[in-house]
Formats: sequence, structure tokens, C-alpha cells
Amino acid sequence: MPSTDPKWSDVTPKAAWLNRRQIMAGAAAAFATPAVAQNLSTSETANTLEEITNYNNYYEFGLDKGDPAKYAGQLTIDPWAVQIDGLVDRPGSYDLADVMRMGPVEERIYRFRCVEAWSMVIPWNGIQLSHILNKVGVQPSARYVAFETLLRPEEMPGQRQGFLDWPYREGLRLDEAMNPLTLMATGLYGESMPKQNGAPIRLVVPWKYGFKSIKSIVRISLTADQPPATWNLTNPREYGFYANVNPEVSHPRWSQATERRIGGGLFNSRQDTVMFNGYGDQVASLYAGQDLKRDF
Repeated sequence: MPSTDPKWSDVTPKAAWLNRRQIMAGAAAAFATPAVAQNLSTSETANTLEEITNYNNYYEFGLDKGDPAKYAGQLTIDPWAVQIDGLVDRPGSYDLADVMRMGPVEERIYRFRCVEAWSMVIPWNGIQLSHILNKVGVQPSARYVAFETLLRPEEMPGQRQGFLDWPYREGLRLDEAMNPLTLMATGLYGESMPKQNGAPIRLVVPWKYGFKSIKSIVRISLTADQPPATWNLTNPREYGFYANVNPEVSHPRWSQATERRIGGGLFNSRQDTVMFNGYGDQVASLYAGQDLKRDF
């Protein structure tokens, strides 16, 4: 007799997902679900799993939006370790299981805004980055956090092409990294992270353009100086280090005033983009006194 429990692959709109959560809550002895961070989550309707896993920028697997879903299956993600070093008290190579024990796994439903002016709403699960940094002990001289993606061209065909200087690198100011919104995501819809979305662990910074949310992380370094960031190094005129969502600062080749929500259909009208992607109450104070047209 076939099971009546919904499978992850059956998840489509948010209503179906919520129904699944109710079923799982009723079977708590058999399932473990991450706690939902209600105060940090949007109530907007989440995109479907199909949309989230089939429309991606993950250039390590190719330039087309469908390339990550097509090619990421060959990526080996077990075993996996993250090197945490630099200005920390307890540097070392941490197994993924060790990282996941550094804080509670929570579900965060975040808006996601790409610099290309499209957007989604995504139900992540993961660990707040500040919990991880506190566990390894941040030294007083640290001011920035640098991140680095896996370099494995034999499994990541995009890395065999020369359009970026691999491995992909990104960085945050320490106060940005310690903000409660900043998440090290390990999954979607309560399940492990799909490979095309950055398995097994990736950064999510919901008030910044998506390219800041580096995928498949293998190294986190605490530094005194601003670290290199791949797109900023490649074209600093178009990609600032801060990359805060800002409808008042256009990309040199297109406006950022509006966005197209993925999944709304061919005739879906564009919607206004909101400063800091709608997270201004939580993060605007980080930039008090800064000129965000200069520090874009």
C-alpha cells in the first residue's frame, strides 16, 4: 500500500508545504523539523520547490539558469569540512556535522532578490552565522569575514571556463555577519540542501543581492582587512562590495527600482523593490552615516 505522507518532491505551493508540516507535527516521534523563526520570517507565499531548484545562478556549473540543475548531480558533498581560520580562537577544519552542532537549526522564510532584478521567496533551514562565529571565538582585531567556495573543476564544469577567477569568494563586514538574519543554510523546505542550490552549506544574506550569498562553502576566515569578493574584483563598477538591495541605485545596465517575481507567469507584473529587500528595520542601523550610493 503506498504511503500517504507527502514527499519532498511533491511540495509545490506554500499551502501544500504547510499541510505537510502539520502532518509532520502530528508524527513528531518519527520526524524532526527545524524550529520556525517566526520573528525573522516573511509571511509572503514561498516559491515552489521546482522554481527554487531549477532557476539558479551558480556559475560553477554553467551560465544558463538551468545548468546547475543539469550538472550539479555529479558534485560530491560527503565528506565535507569547512576550514575556519584567521582571527579566531579555535581555528581548524570542522566537519559539517560539527558545524551543524554549533547552533540550533531554524527555518527562515526569506525574500531573495537577485541583482538581475528577479526575486523569489525561499524557505531555508540553517544555522545563524553568529552562533558559529561565537563558538570558534572571534578575536577583537577581526573586522571582516571572508568566504570561499569549493574549487573542484572535475565536478564543476563552469570552473573549467575562464569567465571568473575561481574559486568564488565573498565577504561581509563583521557586524553584517553577526546580524541575526545572516544564515548558514543547510537545506530547503525542511530537507537537505539540493546540490544546485549550494549543498551542503551556503551563506544567505537576505538584504543583499543574491551574489553575496556564496554557495558550497569550504572556508571561512576572519580578517582585519576587507577581503576580496569575486564579482567586485571582476567588475567593481557594476558590483559593489556591499551589494545592499537599493532601488535608488541602478545597476549601470538596468534599473533596480522594480523586480520580477519568479513563478508569477508570463504576464506577471513587476513589483516595486524595497530598500534592503524589506529588512530595513533589522539592518538599516548597520549603515548609519554611510553614503549608500558610494558604498553600493
